[in-house]
Amino acid sequence: MEITMHFLFNLSLLFILLFVCLIWSDRLGIRSISKPVAFASFVIAIIICFLVSYKLSDSIFLDLRDIPVILGGLYLELGPLLAIATIFLRAFYGINSGFWCNLILYLIIALVFGSLRPWFGNLTHRRKILFTIFISFIVSFISMIGLEMIGPTDNRIDVWLAYLCIPPLGTGLIAYAIEFVSKNLLLKRHLIKSKKLEAVEQMGAAISHEIRNPLTAAIGFVQLLQDDNIQKHKKKEYLEIVKNELISAEKVIQDYLTFSKPSLNSLEILNVKKELLHIIKILQPIANRNSVEIITQFSAIGFIEGDLHKFHQCFLNVMKNAIEAMPKGGILTVETEFSRYEVTVIIRDTGMGMNKEQLERLGEPYYSTKAQKGTGLGMMVVFSIVRAMKGSIQVNSEVGKGSAFLFTFPKVLPSYKNERF
Repeated sequence: MEITMHFLFNLSLLFILLFVCLIWSDRLGIRSISKPVAFASFVIAIIICFLVSYKLSDSIFLDLRDIPVILGGLYLELGPLLAIATIFLRAFYGINSGFWCNLILYLIIALVFGSLRPWFGNLTHRRKILFTIFISFIVSFISMIGLEMIGPTDNRIDVWLAYLCIPPLGTGLIAYAIEFVSKNLLLKRHLIKSKKLEAVEQMGAAISHEIRNPLTAAIGFVQLLQDDNIQKHKKKEYLEIVKNELISAEKVIQDYLTFSKPSLNSLEILNVKKELLHIIKILQPIANRNSVEIITQFSAIGFIEGDLHKFHQCFLNVMKNAIEAMPKGGILTVETEFSRYEVTVIIRDTGMGMNKEQLERLGEPYYSTKAQKGTGLGMMVVFSIVRAMKGSIQVNSEVGKGSAFLFTFPKVLPSYKNERF
């Protein structure tokens, strides 16, 4: 059983090579392997087989070189090239009777596989695996006939058992692995495509809904304006309403564009403390109306690079959401922390908080924790702006105890020429 055990060791090396190739392609995100790369991989497999060949005699070397040749020929139309490569590599071991048998066998394989590939590609996954096993068995059987013609061996049973069992088994297992991976990749592509289409449908429906509301109101008041008997002060009032509704529609579109293409219009050095105080001043009336106390704890310094208006838009959304999460009053804490490389902004509230599912979906297209009152566009914009400013967001929340948003941005040194004071 020495030759059989040697073949099993050879087969294990081929499986290790297959495993390494799968990990490598997955890490690099390769969806399809080019023929030059595939050819090089199969040649390496053939070389490995030659390096661990079992020397039966001075002219006969036994190994599993048939497996990469069969699989490469059937799956990637590389049969002729791999057959030529195998003949070339076998020549290094001497031009003898074994070489001429190898030459005849692989020339037949090169001719046969050239015509089999188009037919093989139309088979089902199961039939492909069965056919590769069948071909491997036939090639092994022909090899054994050639071996018997060269001369009988002492351990004939071991040679026949090794050749008629291990190559078909190995070919079948590797073919199954190839089919399994190919099927999973296909399913993954279909799933990604379906998710993209689903996201587009949800986005389109949400935008349509949000734009339709102000436009419907605007159309209604435009129809009222068409009445010739309308009073002047009413006409002015209706025009103001139409203007506000159109502004609302434009804001929805702007929020969508900010999410889909989070670009920064102009970059400048921002004094984080100063800009946050400006935002708090804007939101103070809303906080007073909701009985929310705003507490600030700012570090002495903290400068980041970003778009001023986008920065305001981002933290206005977050603080406004925090205030609205405390309808019965509470405390909104705004903090900044300064380190060697980063500036951190922390927004804490004592509101309703969020459960695990809500946290996982936060920032998802058109998902809102406000039910029918929200569109989800606000948080999408927040995540997009922070991402565009090379920052990150961490959210911690507990139902009934409130939420905490941690924004981290790269620190920059203040430029007295460009900084906003």
